[in-house]
Amino acid sequence: MGATAAPSPNERANVTARPGRCKSAHEYARAWRRRRSSREATSSRTGAMATEARALLRPVTFVTGNAKKLEEVRAILGNSIPFRSLKLDLPELQGEPEEISKEKARLAAMQINGPVLVEDTCLCFNALNGLPGLNNILKAYEDKSAYAMCIFSLSLGPSIEPITFCGKTHGKIVPPRGPTDFGWDPIFQPDGYEQTYAEMPKDEKNQISHRSKALAMMRSHFAAAGYVFQTDDQ
Repeated sequence: MGATAAPSPNERANVTARPGRCKSAHEYARAWRRRRSSREATSSRTGAMATEARALLRPVTFVTGNAKKLEEVRAILGNSIPFRSLKLDLPELQGEPEEISKEKARLAAMQINGPVLVEDTCLCFNALNGLPGLNNILKAYEDKSAYAMCIFSLSLGPSIEPITFCGKTHGKIVPPRGPTDFGWDPIFQPDGYEQTYAEMPKDEKNQISHRSKALAMMRSHFAAAGYVFQTDDQ
């Protein structure tokens, strides 16, 4: 069944006429293996040179002006992926969520001239069958099921195609409960829990959220690729 993305003032959401699709972890792994095999087949560099090529010559810049989002990403990643944050003015785009995220990463990489990470989130309503709408429209529908979706796009530079990491958490829409300082957290209750995102302890939410699932995929990618990180201190 289709889904629509409900926008919020604090946590940006894309509104699309068709449901977004997350690639599975297996699809990401296969795509990465294909890219790696292609590079190995066409490259004559030595192992030492290949290691040097994996070095990120500039720090990864996470593009966001949302303090709550930045706080959550830092809490989830810890020291596993060093990054800095920067607010950029990027255009509002329409289309499939994954393509929007990738295009934002391309534009940001051109502005930064280095590695960038961008994020887009959606709260998707199963009952609305792909038509744009907000939470109050859902009151007319018996089906309150939904899912939270997070897409991170990583570009290592202006000429490098972005890689996307997509996480989903399924749940349902409920009357607002809990603090109202972070987007639609008060109205989303994940499956298997009695609390909304807003009511959950931060550590607990960060273990099961759509954002944490997408970041877990990104951590796995970084570990497999063997990137050498650069920080502002280096």
